Amino acid sequence: MNIRNTLAAFAIFSLTACGSGAPQQPSLTTEGVTDAMLAGGNGDEWLTYGGSYEEQRFSPLTQISVENVGALGLAWYSDLDTGRGQEATPLMHNGTIYVSTAWSMVKAYDAKTGALKWEYDPEVPRETLSRVCCDAVNRGVALYGDKVYVGALDGRLIAIDSNTGREVWSKMIVPDQVSYAITGAPRIANGKVLIGSAGAEFRARGFIAAFDAQTGNELWRFHTVPGNPIDGFENDAMKKAAKTWGGDWWEFGGGGTVWDSITFDPGTNLVYFGTGNAEPWNPKTNDRGLGDALYTSSIVAVDADTGDYAWHFQETPEDRWDFDSNAQITIGDIEVDGAKRRVVMHAPKNGFFYVLDAKTGEFLSGEKFVAVNWASGLDPKTGRPDILPEARYELTGEVFIGSPGLYGGHTWHPMSFSPLSGLMYIPINNTVMPYLADEEFTGTEMGGQMGLDFGSVAMPANKKARAEARKATTGALLAWDPVTQKEAWRVPYPGPSNGGTLATGGNLVFQGTAGGEFRAYAADTGKQLWSFPAQSGIIAAPMSYAIDTEQYVAILVGWGGLWDMNTGVLANVSGPSRNISRLLVFKLGADGTLPEPLPLNKRVLDPPAFKGSEDQVARGNAIYGLNCGGCHGDAAISGAINPDLRHSGAIASEEAIREIVVGGALKHNGMVSFKRVITAEDAEAIRQYLIKRANEDKALELTAE
Repeated sequence: MNIRNTLAAFAIFSLTACGSGAPQQPSLTTEGVTDAMLAGGNGDEWLTYGGSYEEQRFSPLTQISVENVGALGLAWYSDLDTGRGQEATPLMHNGTIYVSTAWSMVKAYDAKTGALKWEYDPEVPRETLSRVCCDAVNRGVALYGDKVYVGALDGRLIAIDSNTGREVWSKMIVPDQVSYAITGAPRIANGKVLIGSAGAEFRARGFIAAFDAQTGNELWRFHTVPGNPIDGFENDAMKKAAKTWGGDWWEFGGGGTVWDSITFDPGTNLVYFGTGNAEPWNPKTNDRGLGDALYTSSIVAVDADTGDYAWHFQETPEDRWDFDSNAQITIGDIEVDGAKRRVVMHAPKNGFFYVLDAKTGEFLSGEKFVAVNWASGLDPKTGRPDILPEARYELTGEVFIGSPGLYGGHTWHPMSFSPLSGLMYIPINNTVMPYLADEEFTGTEMGGQMGLDFGSVAMPANKKARAEARKATTGALLAWDPVTQKEAWRVPYPGPSNGGTLATGGNLVFQGTAGGEFRAYAADTGKQLWSFPAQSGIIAAPMSYAIDTEQYVAILVGWGGLWDMNTGVLANVSGPSRNISRLLVFKLGADGTLPEPLPLNKRVLDPPAFKGSEDQVARGNAIYGLNCGGCHGDAAISGAINPDLRHSGAIASEEAIREIVVGGALKHNGMVSFKRVITAEDAEAIRQYLIKRANEDKALELTAE
């Protein structure tokens, strides 16, 4: 059944719960999913996003092993009613799988048979997509007591009855409906639901907050960026951070959003979370200068009961490359200097693998795990990077070809850690990005506040240049030893944005690929042992559970996300891309099959003749790069998810483009009006740029390689 609610039922956002005095503590549940069960980690059940509080994504189940994984087959599948990217990790409790899909919808299935038990649709307004950088994705739900918790894309935190799918409560937890969204999975800590938000490029001020699991009342909130000094600071941490910022940073929000990684460690009673980059990217834009801009691009630890600051470690000071630290944070006990030590392990976008003391945040070690050219290395004592002069592109005025690029050496796709092998299994990306400061940036652009000139560095209509870029853009599954900080083995992939990983007690590592395969490898050697054609690119991570002594492996399939939306000709370097959104569940001896997909039809470019001026094209290129490219692709070449505007019939009509871009004719499809920053004349310039680009690529299609 469809459970529906309306926006009128929203609770009005308030900061009153953040007042002075001792924070209220929620009552702990003794029924359903309890704190003790969550602390016990996974076994037959998978109760939290990372599999356990430590976020190791390790299943101790051994029925499926290196000896018999070749007999793994499809037990059941379910088609999903959304064609956007699928990033969630399913949870399983008491014979029921709970999974979120794109647009923050939630479904519950019988974990053994696949029968749908209930479904819930929060009815996120499709216009919300305009304030989301990277597709209408959702990375998962949380379980506690008899409730399922989901963060809705439009900024609500919602509790659902786990037995019926009925909405129990809904709270709007973000400050406004302009700059904030939620894509991450909530976590549970001692009766509290923890969640942050996305939206840094849209003037958001980062935060993490804790809510009473029973009532939804806010218990504490920790901001990651200081606010306007004339309003005073919430705590000493914000006062300290303000000294590391310049200019009127608060006018831009500051960034530092907690859009994914949150880890609770009962042993230290600390919540560790990663933060996004400082905003704008270009620090010259708002004169934030070369200060560290705390607490952006950092791991921050706060007290789980109070939200009070405990420690921080900034991985990328003065971040101007979009090196978010929001990749999964894993806790473990490993050998350091000959003795076991409780540590935080992290592989963020910036390309360095970090090991920190879990209690104090002390830097223990760090090494490059992908090619890095923005820093020469890390200080061996402090872990602070030695930033190279040419990487400060806003000071040189030159193009900096950064490695890694904005997609990072490793981003949100979850890694896994096996206590048996002692290895971390990381989906890595080998990517670069051209950074060029925009000297005319005003901060009013709707497509983001990066302060970069995207138009001047867009992919040229040149076959050789495109072929070289595609050849240099790859991915891999990397097995990394956090003790020695060295590679153990790797499996190369033709492209980046491959799925998250799962390690198991059967000496296996499972991972889906951007090319549409679900694979199993030997955890100790990296030898491929099994694969299944999933028919669509996979970006989510698998999980495992057991019912009636049978072990299952489940994964969400469905291509999408930032890489598909943003990178133009590089979006499908792994092969032809498509989105077929499904939940796939496997077990030994099963022999299920998928229906044959419809063939991918190559669309021939047939644009109208170009009759505009070069001045229009230049202006249209600049406006497109700032406002449109994040969704419709670099150089107006889109991936599989959003419309490819080179093929759009609307570019044949000045009126049609104006009605869409300025009039908001397609706002209910997510394409809102840009009239705040784009005039009718600007819309025509974009149209002429699109016509020119379509004709350039048509000419490429008609010429030999």
